[in-house]
Amino acid sequence: MGISFQGGVYDRSIGIELGFAAGQELISHRFSLSGVFFVYGSVKIIAILEYHSLKQGTLYDKMGKEFMQSEKLVTKENIMISQLIEKIKKTNAPICVGLDPMLSYVPEHVVKKSLDAYGETLEGAADAIWQFNKEIIDHTFDLIPAVKPQIAMYEQFGIEGLTVYKRTVDYCHEKGLIVIGDAKRGDIGSTSAAYAAGHLGRVQVGSKSFSGFDVDMLTVNPYLGTDGVKPFVDVCRSEDKGLFVLVKTSNPSSGEFQDRLIDGKPLYEWVAAKVEEWGAGCMDGEYSNVGAVVGATYPEMSEILRKLMPHTYFLVPGYGAQGGTAADLKHCFNQDGLGAVVNSSRGIIAAYKQEKYKNFGPEHFGEASRQAVIDMVADISSVL
Repeated sequence: MGISFQGGVYDRSIGIELGFAAGQELISHRFSLSGVFFVYGSVKIIAILEYHSLKQGTLYDKMGKEFMQSEKLVTKENIMISQLIEKIKKTNAPICVGLDPMLSYVPEHVVKKSLDAYGETLEGAADAIWQFNKEIIDHTFDLIPAVKPQIAMYEQFGIEGLTVYKRTVDYCHEKGLIVIGDAKRGDIGSTSAAYAAGHLGRVQVGSKSFSGFDVDMLTVNPYLGTDGVKPFVDVCRSEDKGLFVLVKTSNPSSGEFQDRLIDGKPLYEWVAAKVEEWGAGCMDGEYSNVGAVVGATYPEMSEILRKLMPHTYFLVPGYGAQGGTAADLKHCFNQDGLGAVVNSSRGIIAAYKQEKYKNFGPEHFGEASRQAVIDMVADISSVL
């Protein structure tokens, strides 16, 4: 009996969940994958299997003889942005939660418990950040497609903080979330290549290769031009990852450089054209795996940029605490309601501190974050 299947979303800690069409039945399987076939990253598989019988619930615990002997065709494609879109459609939530924890955001009882266990040390602070993150993730993962941890908030606690950053990335993957690493990396070619390997790709150690932080997508600073961005694009192609390149950011002083006119056009328009160019070789359906960071605080500019970058997905910061409103976001999206994922950090992770959510109290900060997500989705949906 010929059975065709298409791979779903790769879960690094567990494997990949596949749907097998056998006549009218849909038979779900879960694979535990090893590096011989899947080398981190989300991979799309198209294959034809030959089986004489297939029983519901059968578990193939490795890509072993049962699979490899019958495998006919395997292709790896750039599908990261499609996975993000699929998750956005599934949750009806074009948002991501910015996991940007400051110690001042963490409720006192959480900080006290960690400092009692580890002392007033960087390890104690990092543990408090981890406990804070985990509670928020546990209360929101089923409502959202993605998270965006800002690495600087972890770097401030040194090695202990970076360990928590990696732990947070891995835990989000376990929960089925796409992780956008907010690192804004970019340098000369060889340095960018090392950044790309460390955050998105793999590094070779003797006969083995290892992933570093293993985020799905990464924010990138294009200030050094093509040779500073190309290494990231190359890794996106080889590992099926994604980028969001800074184009027009949400901070108040962004215009000092980004709005400067060059041959009659603002710099951000020149950058937008390069983003479309860089993304042309990483197309995934209607959109590229090379996206753009476009702030919610400048809606008139986002309208222009949406037209200049028709194949580019937008990561939109600036909503909520920075002043961006749902109405400001409208032009970031296309007519079908896709084209952008909106980030909120403080507005969600520190929701319990807001007057609107004070009834939850610090003890239930995770529940406050969940309600803030629900409210944000409803707010954005009202303008789409």
